[in-house]
Amino acid sequence: MSSTKETAIVETPESDAIEGNESNLDVNVGLDKALATYRKLTEGGKDAEPLTEQQESALEKRLVEIENREIIDTVEEHESVEIPCEKGKITIGPPTLTRFEKARIMGARALQLSLGAPPFIPIPKNARISLDISMEELEQKVIPITIRRVLPNGDYQNIPINYFD
Repeated sequence: MSSTKETAIVETPESDAIEGNESNLDVNVGLDKALATYRKLTEGGKDAEPLTEQQESALEKRLVEIENREIIDTVEEHESVEIPCEKGKITIGPPTLTRFEKARIMGARALQLSLGAPPFIPIPKNARISLDISMEELEQKVIPITIRRVLPNGDYQNIPINYFD
C-alpha cells in the first residue's frame, strides 16, 4: 500500500496580517534608506569633523520629524478655474510677453500669412518674408489672439494681446 500525504494550507488571521505588513516593510525600508542617506549627507564624508552634541541632537530631531511625516497616497482632484482678467491686470506671469510666447505667436501668424491669410496691416516696404509682417503685426498689437497662462494646479488666465506692455 502506498500512502500519500496531503498538506492543507490554512489561512489564519496572523498570515493575513503578515501579508499586510509586507507593504509597510517596503515603506519602512525606503524610509530607512532615505534617513540613512540624509544622516550621511549631514555628517559629511570621511574627512569631515565629527558632529558636536548639539548638532547631533538637532540631527536626531530632524530625523524623527522626517520619520513622523504623513505620507500622502492620493491627491485630491482640483477643478480648473479661470482667473478673471480685469483690464490691464495680469495676475499670472510677467506683465510682458515672454520670448516663448512671442515666438509662438509670430510663427503661427507667419504660417497663416504664408498660406494666404490677409494681413491686418499694410505690408511694410522692408518686409521680405511673412515673418517680417507677423513681427510688425505683433509690435502694433493688431493680431486678434489671446494668451492662456496656466498655473501648476490647472488654474488659468486668458489674456488678450493688447493687455501686455
